[in-house]
Amino acid sequence: MKKSLRLVILLVAGLLAISVKAQEDDKKVVFHGSVQSDILVPEQDDDINTGEVNDWALTNTYVDLGLRSKFVDVGTRLEFTKHPLPGFEDDFKDNGIPHIFVKGKFKGVDITLGDFYDQFGSGFIFRAYEERSLGIDNAIRGAKVNVTGIKGIQLKALGGLQRRYWSWSKDSRVAGADLELNIEQYSQRMRDKNISWMIGGSYVLKNEEDEDIILSGTNYRLNLPQNVHAFDARTSFRKGNYSLLAEYAWKSQDPSFDNGYIYRHGQALMLSASYSKRGLSALIQAKRSEDMSFRSQRSMTGISAFLNNMPAFAYQHTYALAALYPYATQAAGGEWAFQGEFGYNFKRNTPLGGKYGTKVKLNISHIRSLDKTPVEPSVNGSTYGTEGYSTKFFKVGNETYYQDINVQLEKKINRSVKLNLMYMNQRYNKDVVEGHGGVIKSNIAVAEGKFQFNKKVTLRAEAQYLATRQDEGDWCYGMLELSVLPYFMFTLSDMWNCGETNLHYYMGSVTFNYKAHRLMAGYGRTRAGYNCSGGVCRYVPASRGFQMSYNLNF
Repeated sequence: MKKSLRLVILLVAGLLAISVKAQEDDKKVVFHGSVQSDILVPEQDDDINTGEVNDWALTNTYVDLGLRSKFVDVGTRLEFTKHPLPGFEDDFKDNGIPHIFVKGKFKGVDITLGDFYDQFGSGFIFRAYEERSLGIDNAIRGAKVNVTGIKGIQLKALGGLQRRYWSWSKDSRVAGADLELNIEQYSQRMRDKNISWMIGGSYVLKNEEDEDIILSGTNYRLNLPQNVHAFDARTSFRKGNYSLLAEYAWKSQDPSFDNGYIYRHGQALMLSASYSKRGLSALIQAKRSEDMSFRSQRSMTGISAFLNNMPAFAYQHTYALAALYPYATQAAGGEWAFQGEFGYNFKRNTPLGGKYGTKVKLNISHIRSLDKTPVEPSVNGSTYGTEGYSTKFFKVGNETYYQDINVQLEKKINRSVKLNLMYMNQRYNKDVVEGHGGVIKSNIAVAEGKFQFNKKVTLRAEAQYLATRQDEGDWCYGMLELSVLPYFMFTLSDMWNCGETNLHYYMGSVTFNYKAHRLMAGYGRTRAGYNCSGGVCRYVPASRGFQMSYNLNF
């Protein structure tokens, strides 16, 4: 690791010197960066089961630095996570410089060496990205070429090693290419009619060294494929207010810990159609996926070392109780997912629109199992080394994994008062998502109001209620937020389990903004639960204590 870092640093310095020398006519070099530091001073709280507190302070801190010029960009990141926030694995703990890159920019071609992120299509077969709230950073360390100088064509080619916490998967190598062709660039008639049509395709190869996986209770060793191939084909078409998207991905046999070391081809199909004009929008999507957990290391667990990302077809809620039971995509086991979203704005000065108009939005998410028939088990009753199961492609399974039907209404009462209302009916299969707990059926009501005293002072309030007969029973939530522009925001909230535990999860905070600086300080409790983004979830244990967050962009 140290040798490779020294090599990249020398290369960065050399190319930056070339860039500065080459820019005699344009010597502008921009220095930019950011600082993000989240800190918790924890306290033990037996009522909410925080466990014993061993560290006086916990922090996830990141410092990004970069130089941007006409021909060359360079960047690096310092991370300090030696004492990370609650919920992060032991492998996450360390500090150093895990991210450094140099990017050469030529006419129609970009070349990146070092650590980089990218995505092919919807991410079905490749997505390298960072999500700090979840502790995800699966950057690729290697080389990437991006070609944009050919009319109507976007071409990417890349290869390298994937990051997993503070190491790189040296026993596994990744290479891939992505091509998108924009047909309308070759047809003036299509452009005149406001038509765009894209055809794209991707390929990813994972080469991983063999390892000893023994069938339990026998002397049989699995014959593991060292090369796993993945393909993706997609097309999108847009004409005026209408747009269509179709995407299909296929993966060769990839026995892993996630799928129970079965030998089955993975595949995913997504169809999406949308319509949008002023005051009206509609979106309908369907997705079928099976055995699409794709890691650079077959024996890894948790949310690390994924080469791809299967998006969740579930509404991403921001209200506390609506997000209490978030859905995690079942990439390995597979799922049928359906989602529809419809929005309408009632015009001003109509019976339903009133003086200022009324916005209404309906969202429906429904996720089901696949229709599976188990195959004959191997000699010891296990499915290791077998195909695992068979399916009928277009048949939907009987088990509901998740369902969310919610209606949202946004109404401006007068110049100073704005009201948002939401009702949500949810069905959450905790057995599938978390491995225990049965099916939770809930009804959730949310009322949010904003009152603007003047141009600088605004008061926002939330009242939420979740009713259920399962799990821990009913929940209440209340929040007051006072914004005093341009510097301060004061927040008080309490999430109360008025069902079984009678516990309060209170929180108070002050946020200060000054130019590029943002500082938040608060104190309170955080409930144990899942933090999710894009269908990927991390379990976060309960905590109590003083919290501080600092952000700077320059």
